[in-house]
Amino acid sequence: MLARTLAASLFAACLLAAGAAFAQDYPSRPVTLIVAFPPGGADDATARIIQDPLQKALGQPIVIENIGGAGGMIAAAKAARADPDGYTILLHQPALAAGMTLYPNRTFDAEKDFEPIGLVNITSNTLSGRPTLPPNNFNELLTYMKEPGRTLKVGHPGVGSFGHLADVLIMQGLGVKAIQVPYRGAGPALVDLLGGQVDLSVISSVVAGPLAKDGKMKVYAIIGKRRFDQLPQVPTFGDLGYTKLNVDFWHMLLAPAGTPRPIINKLNAALRVALADPKVKKTYAEGGIYEYPDDQETPEASAALLKSEISLWGNVIRENHIAGD
Repeated sequence: MLARTLAASLFAACLLAAGAAFAQDYPSRPVTLIVAFPPGGADDATARIIQDPLQKALGQPIVIENIGGAGGMIAAAKAARADPDGYTILLHQPALAAGMTLYPNRTFDAEKDFEPIGLVNITSNTLSGRPTLPPNNFNELLTYMKEPGRTLKVGHPGVGSFGHLADVLIMQGLGVKAIQVPYRGAGPALVDLLGGQVDLSVISSVVAGPLAKDGKMKVYAIIGKRRFDQLPQVPTFGDLGYTKLNVDFWHMLLAPAGTPRPIINKLNAALRVALADPKVKKTYAEGGIYEYPDDQETPEASAALLKSEISLWGNVIRENHIAGD
């Protein structure tokens, strides 16, 4: 028994030593960053914002590979199967957490098959309404929605999207009924909201801000833990007393499970350098994007967030009988 214990300890020590030695030479070639959605969206934009400073920090090119489909599950499955050597990493968002319940036939587990590297950003969203919707603030909206016989239409970017699940969570939290109207993406949903075909939608703060100022949209509340600088008068759901609706939209970097911890640490350090880059900070400020506090940028904080989000969105999906496409 003692011999076996000593052998196991020696083997573990050898693995750690090998991982540390490997990390000293890492990276020695380009790193592929898989983005879980097609070009042109928020995920692709986030990857390209950090691409240049991240590759400077690592000393090797970062090659972005966009893989769309199945709410980001196809990209995640490919990343989970990649060699755990730090040369394939994944950029994902709340859809990864939701997918654990939404897609029961998936081939991977987000908690078991990935090593979180670090949190990239937070972006707030809004509960917004068509410009002709009578209520002018949240309290008026809630009263309006609770009037007998009234059921509003809520447009969203597609089943299982953050917009969809946040819509459902909000209506559930407010205790009101709504008709969920799915679209093929955020663009078509926004067009129909502005045109009055639907009444409400979850719209990113950076998109909603200018439209609200021009009177083309009404913004009733911020979905997130902090107010949006361009709409300082609009309260968060937490401000309104609905703390369970204070949900952030986030982006996170992950590596395949088994990636040596020294490499995870090196990637996390490079991410922190990239986020401190003045150009990144300027782009974030202009786009209503926020960094996480320093103590929440660790791999452990990322893992804790992912775990809590899997629980949150899993409950929403199960309680509302939502099924993936």
